[in-house]
Amino acid sequence: MDLSGQVAIVTGASSGIGAAVGRRLAAAGMKVALVARSLDRLEAVAAEARAAGGSAQAYAADVTREDQVENVFAAIGHDLGSPDLLVNNAGIADKTPLEELTLARWRAVLDINLTSAFLCSRAAVRLMKPRRRGRILMVGSISALTPREDTAAYTASKFALDGLTRAIALDGRGHGITAGVIRPGSAMTNLVPGLDRLGPEQTMQPEHVADLIHCVAAMPAEINVLESVILPIGQPFLGRG
Repeated sequence: MDLSGQVAIVTGASSGIGAAVGRRLAAAGMKVALVARSLDRLEAVAAEARAAGGSAQAYAADVTREDQVENVFAAIGHDLGSPDLLVNNAGIADKTPLEELTLARWRAVLDINLTSAFLCSRAAVRLMKPRRRGRILMVGSISALTPREDTAAYTASKFALDGLTRAIALDGRGHGITAGVIRPGSAMTNLVPGLDRLGPEQTMQPEHVADLIHCVAAMPAEINVLESVILPIGQPFLGRG
């Protein structure tokens, strides 16, 4: 499916997977709205996308804040039009033993990884329903299938993100709206420190995840890819633990 001229919103787009997704969708001809808190870093990603011939604009917002989500979706709608695609990528990792995990940290992880996806998906659905079309993609984690130790908050948020995806897919089915979750393995981003100490067979680049998201986005509008896993062939996921 030709994505030229369609509108995509990518959250957490100032670095890592989000930045790679923004550049990849812009290269595919989409009008891309890059959303994150750091405007300077967003502008740099948007400039890279435009230098490669794509269309990208930066929008600073804290997507855990309801008012800021509503405002940024209104601004994007005014500038670019209603979204055809939303990529909920904003997120943080956390590795804290359960007995040391504070309530404040628990809430922060769930807010960024889960509440932001709820707020942005709700805003997108409100715009997609009248048009009877739209696709929402969540960037989840293989931790929703097999967690690592000392990641209670992160794992809970990613399990919940799977549930949110299924609920949106069900509710959107009668309105032409699809929802799916992409679960990456270890991608070389600044989200998880120490990945550079792993061998190349156990890591992948953010661009690999971006390529998969582009493939899903280019599926016919009536086709939903509900869930998928992308990981390095050498990552100890199958059979780990």
